[in-house]
Amino acid sequence: MKQEEVDILIIGAGPSGAVSAAIAHKAGYKIKVVEKQKFPRFVIGESLLPKCMEQLEEAGFLEALKKEKYQIKRGVRFTRNGETTFFNFTDQYTAGWNWTWQVPRASFDKVMTDELERRGVDIAFETEVVDVQMDDNAISTTTIRTKQGLESTVQAKYIIDASGYGRVLPRLFELDEPTGDPPRRAIYGHYSDSRRPGGELGEQATFLIHKKDVWAWVIPFSNGDSSVGFVGDPGYLDGHYDEDVNIHLRNLIDSVPYTRNRYIDNHPLNDAHYMKAFSVMTTQRWGPGFVITGNSSDFIDPVFSSGVTFATESGLLAAKLVCRSLNGEKVDWDKEYVDYMNQGVETFRTYVDHWYDGTLHDIFFYTDNVFKERFKQQICSVLAGYVWDMSNPFVNKKRERALASVSKLIKIY
Repeated sequence: MKQEEVDILIIGAGPSGAVSAAIAHKAGYKIKVVEKQKFPRFVIGESLLPKCMEQLEEAGFLEALKKEKYQIKRGVRFTRNGETTFFNFTDQYTAGWNWTWQVPRASFDKVMTDELERRGVDIAFETEVVDVQMDDNAISTTTIRTKQGLESTVQAKYIIDASGYGRVLPRLFELDEPTGDPPRRAIYGHYSDSRRPGGELGEQATFLIHKKDVWAWVIPFSNGDSSVGFVGDPGYLDGHYDEDVNIHLRNLIDSVPYTRNRYIDNHPLNDAHYMKAFSVMTTQRWGPGFVITGNSSDFIDPVFSSGVTFATESGLLAAKLVCRSLNGEKVDWDKEYVDYMNQGVETFRTYVDHWYDGTLHDIFFYTDNVFKERFKQQICSVLAGYVWDMSNPFVNKKRERALASVSKLIKIY
């Protein structure tokens, strides 16, 4: 059986794996990327956050991505019963990027892998990991299999698992852990979008509160199409279920006046997708000879679009720490990686929990502008992905108290 030897094996070529590969390759290490699918491919996670632009820039992808002229995202709009509120990223509390993109991920991910291959990075598409063995020195031997069934092994000093929902190492090493989150569903697809409103109103991502525990997203792309999805309570979403998942999504679209009117004479561009139990976590983020990034480690919920930001942030940090370790430096993985990533994940988890219990609905749609400006900028920074700014009381350990105080005060006012 053929065997390769590399410094770092990266499993997965999505945003997390691509950023990891760019950083490790730039540092001069021999790397190999293994990706089970063929690119381009359909995947969600299409509405980015400004924070992830920092990682895309450091990885050297921005110039290639700018050429694609993706839809610029300057904020996010929420609607409820005819009310609308908009969080503009230029008004955020934390200094940083004040815009990002809405992207068809088939294009976005392929642009980055094309750029990696242009730089000379070895990417094996349509190749899956079937086994990983660690020796006493934390050197891994990974068995991989091509689409044609040919097997070979890759020996690596480190593995970065960026396999997303494939969750290769959590599955092989039995690291999956229940989140305790309520079960939720998601159903989504792409539609032509000829009836979108004009100007910025039609360009920005919109979250529609349909019921307290059911919401929809509309994410417009610059090519005239858009992504549409519904998320929430299985009891409600399954109640619209039809054996044909495409009819299921159409029924949901027609059940909400905003989406029904917008897509009344527009057609689906692909088969709809249905996802159950998407919330995941692991018992550990790293171990001797490996580190787990992005959705392989944690995925909370599609609301607030945090997935790609966690993918790029963890991919960048993991690659830097792996390179330091290979360079002979001592790395405190618990402090520098686990604690850091937990800070961001748990901050967003707080907001997801209060989205579904309705607390954030009341806060977002509070109309007293004088009072609202005292906290809207700080919450806007969370929505922009700046969940590591510990000077923000809506981010640090006081975030629960801050949200509870605002919730209580708006009831009084």
